Amino acid sequence: MARKGPTGPGGLIVLDKPAGMTSHDVVSKVRRIAGTRRVGHAGTLDPMATGVLVLGVERSTKLMNHLILTDKTYQATIRLGVATSTDDAEGTVLSTASAAGLDRAALEAAIGALTGQILQRPSSVSAIKVEGERAYALVRAGQQVELAARPVTVDRFQIVSEPRSVGDCCEVEVEVDCSSGTYIRALARDLGELLGVGGHLTALRRTRVGVFTLAQALTLEELAELADPIVLPLPRAIAATMPVRRLTPGEASELTFGRTIEPAGIEGTYGGIAETGEAVALLRESDGRARPVLGFTPAG
Repeated sequence: MARKGPTGPGGLIVLDKPAGMTSHDVVSKVRRIAGTRRVGHAGTLDPMATGVLVLGVERSTKLMNHLILTDKTYQATIRLGVATSTDDAEGTVLSTASAAGLDRAALEAAIGALTGQILQRPSSVSAIKVEGERAYALVRAGQQVELAARPVTVDRFQIVSEPRSVGDCCEVEVEVDCSSGTYIRALARDLGELLGVGGHLTALRRTRVGVFTLAQALTLEELAELADPIVLPLPRAIAATMPVRRLTPGEASELTFGRTIEPAGIEGTYGGIAETGEAVALLRESDGRARPVLGFTPAG
């Protein structure tokens, strides 16, 4: 049963997304749990994927575009020897080749070629828009989609257990640290192509988004049992993700009217927190002034 909706600025929820649900499905579920329509998410996860999904509630949905969530960590299982139309286990098989003879050295060499700053061609079933339509929607409608390669950074692509044989295939458990915009299913595809046997993703779990990890994440069931589903109120969410400036009452008052205040010498976007602990605004400094880029408290 939906509870009475929260009021005020809201905050963040760090969720452990279950398999079989789209990120939009999760948002719909959290709307019912939190009793509000104002829920948004950062960093889409495919239905087959599980793990960390960061959501904003109430006015904190505006915070999502300012969060520093550019680096992520994934655990994945790659099956080598089969290429699929979606680069994961849900697609149709395009080709097969025996991967039984692959050794660890060959795997490590191919993984090395996919580590660092690389150009990656996203999967054709990604959420990237092509002439206003999502690529995956065009594929489902029967169209051929070939997306342009784009630069991404793979800081770590590491085998974490001994590769195992599954029939003529080879399954590899890996962990990946990467930038936003990196597609793990595309890494699986490209690893298979480099090895000449094809490959696809069979399991994916996101364990970290920026500073948020599975250690902080709740399941939907755990979230539904809380008296207050907002685990990180807005001031704590800001402090966890960016520098914070403590504001005098006068500075806080000026910012609520959208006015600038004296700079503090802080680079990038930072949070302005009142003496009362209330989140007032996000600020950036330019031309010798600190300017509000997003306000949370109404004037007066």
